[in-house]
Amino acid sequence: MKTIKIALFSLMFTCGMTSCDFLEKEPYKIVPENYFKDVNEAQKFLTGIYANLAQGSFYGNNYLTIAGGDDLTYYGGGTKRITSGLICNNATTSNAPITAFWANLYNGIERANMFLEQLDNVPGIKDEERNRYRAEARFLRAFYYFNLVQNFGDVPFKLESTYSTGSVENKDIARTDKHEIYAFIVKEMSEVAQEADESKGLQDGGLPTAASLSYLPGRVSKSAAWGILARVYLFWAGEHNRDGLPLTDADKERFRLASEYGQKVISSGHKLADKYWDPFIDMCADQYNTTAKESIWEVEFAGDGTGDIRAEGRIGNINGLPGPDWSSYSDVTGIADPGYAYGFLHSTPKLYDIYKENGDMERFVWNIAPFGYRGAGKDANNKPIVQGVVGRTFENKELYDYVTGPEGYQERSFDYTGANDGQEYNSKNKNDDLRGDMYKEAAMTDGDKLSKTPATGKFRREYEPVAKKNKNNTSINFPILRYSDVLLMVAEAENEYNGGPTELARNLLNEVRRRAGVSENADEHTSQISFREAIKNERAMELCFEYLRRYDLIRWGDFVRNMQEIYTMALDGAYWGEAEQAAPFFNVTDAYLYCPIPEAEKAVNKLIVGNNPGW
Repeated sequence: MKTIKIALFSLMFTCGMTSCDFLEKEPYKIVPENYFKDVNEAQKFLTGIYANLAQGSFYGNNYLTIAGGDDLTYYGGGTKRITSGLICNNATTSNAPITAFWANLYNGIERANMFLEQLDNVPGIKDEERNRYRAEARFLRAFYYFNLVQNFGDVPFKLESTYSTGSVENKDIARTDKHEIYAFIVKEMSEVAQEADESKGLQDGGLPTAASLSYLPGRVSKSAAWGILARVYLFWAGEHNRDGLPLTDADKERFRLASEYGQKVISSGHKLADKYWDPFIDMCADQYNTTAKESIWEVEFAGDGTGDIRAEGRIGNINGLPGPDWSSYSDVTGIADPGYAYGFLHSTPKLYDIYKENGDMERFVWNIAPFGYRGAGKDANNKPIVQGVVGRTFENKELYDYVTGPEGYQERSFDYTGANDGQEYNSKNKNDDLRGDMYKEAAMTDGDKLSKTPATGKFRREYEPVAKKNKNNTSINFPILRYSDVLLMVAEAENEYNGGPTELARNLLNEVRRRAGVSENADEHTSQISFREAIKNERAMELCFEYLRRYDLIRWGDFVRNMQEIYTMALDGAYWGEAEQAAPFFNVTDAYLYCPIPEAEKAVNKLIVGNNPGW
């Protein structure tokens, strides 16, 4: 079913045998003289351009902490293994994850440039297929550039491969104004997603429709391009906030274009799944859109880190439901080992309160971990009474009642039963053989003793389709674009361009809320400002922990202010499990509106002088 994964396996295996490295600073070592001999090699090379998305320096690992620090999320791992970086508000210009992220993005661009330069020379490719390959490579190159300008602002801009002139000498490139790169990004994406229109003399841009791909989101479709175009235009429209400049007519026009491209997605046959958690269960279960055509573009992961072919990530391991580690016990499988997660990323009390204020239990209990997994106690010899997980410990009785009740998702989840099922968990008796689903003692849910900072729960390893799971590596896909995101982007763009919510904007907001089982309140927000705030909260509830919030805050001009508000909240300590550790992570300055240009890049590219403000 996941054809791109099969191709990815093949490519990664080939690279392992030939010592090619996706993070190689000099990817021109693979040159046309020893590649692009036939259709098969061209297909593998195109898949290699996709593969940069799944690298550990991008969605496979580091991105979870590069983009994970916002007003809804913080690093709360008790082991404090992460001690530096953007998420901890103490990054430097030599930060390794940022350096690797930069290198990986340029590696993807280099691969795309090489591919586009040589594609026409590959024999045996049908014209339609060649046009599709070209369109995918152009889109991916533009997407990598979008990530660069979104994070670093002005960056070196190159549209030819390093080895295109036959030499690697004198290749230093100065930074190009980000607005010039934005213009390139939207031109490339719009052209490759173009629909044929004989009346206007327009040819098809090459990307397939989502319908022609059976709505399988592993490869880029026109829907994916249009949805990402909406995202690009919204962020570009908000650049004036990042740079402290007034809104211009050009910015307003970008809101209109964001709505236009988002509406193209809406008319392309996508639908919201019946239940909010359905798409994420599919991603965790290595499936595609089994209940509705909601997921539009995903990063592919597969494998468990134990075979010769490696294509796994860390989704659900770094940011998953915490519990005991049984990965080294080969005979502990299935329900007894739902998959280990460090639970490094936690929710903030702000998100907890937004859910409660909206009466939004469905998204609440999926996104904010309502429980952690629990093993049995230990005997007098400090040995486990029983090997494996024997139950779940819920944060409070309200969450226990909801999840295990008729409205919860228990029919699609592990359900632990035992002698103590439904009883209060007393931590003083933690060495007892307490089996079944339980909830924390009532004292912990009274007043300011209530914990509002549980771990994130969006990506759950219990749904992985293997009985025995690797400790750190997962096959869970990463959602780059979902249909609900598109609906909210169009609603926001309509409000901003028209100076207030249009009927379309209200209908789309209500559609997202209706699926979540909360009141359709769009008509209550009649002003531009009120509707804008409603969209901000809705994006928090719908899209939290999908690594969009940090960039939303930046484009809205809210990042520093919102983070400082959480800093004050954390200093107070109420409702926080790790307030002293967490508070400094929110004490950010304007410098964090951009990532620093890596020192490693400046050391080899002498035309880059200075750095972003504050670095």
